[in-house]
Amino acid sequence: MVRAGLRSLLEAMPNYEVVGEARDGLTTLKLVRELCPDLLLLDISLPQLNGLGVLSRLARQGNSPRVVVLSTHTGAESAARALNAGAAGYVLKESAFEELVRAMTAALAGQNYISPKFDAEVVLRIRSELKSGADELEVLTPRQRQILQMVAEGMGTREIADRLHVSVKTVETHRAQIMQRLGIFDVAGLVCFSIRSGLITLDSH
Repeated sequence: MVRAGLRSLLEAMPNYEVVGEARDGLTTLKLVRELCPDLLLLDISLPQLNGLGVLSRLARQGNSPRVVVLSTHTGAESAARALNAGAAGYVLKESAFEELVRAMTAALAGQNYISPKFDAEVVLRIRSELKSGADELEVLTPRQRQILQMVAEGMGTREIADRLHVSVKTVETHRAQIMQRLGIFDVAGLVCFSIRSGLITLDSH
């Protein structure tokens, strides 16, 4: 319903065309590769691969679209993490549509946009702190982060293997390496870590 409403508003605007929609992070990456959009509106709380994971992969593949994050997460740290990961803008879903348009316009002009609902100085300070400090997730490879998220979302080994088109043995190996690198050896602990590090949120779980 949210996507449908947003699409209706966007398609009524001149100079914009909605070329695709996705309900999870993996599909988002697939459509970006296929459709090569100029702009991507992205949520943080996405199943299988969250918005930060999508941003990270887009940054590595090059020629990625400008990205505006549209999120329910009102914490300054969420905005800082998104901008550090490569987002050009961060807007809250509670904001008026006009604000989203301003963020989109800024992003396409090569500028960054932070919702005025945030204290920009606080966001910038947190961005600096995140850059200078070690990210808890840095000990994991991108694939391990993805599998950790899927485990924390409650998926079993077979389901993860099917979704990623890999063998059960491969998933089990990654899972063992994740636990070893994090020093966490039970699912409850992995869920708590995933929430604390921003990989998933309480509402997504």
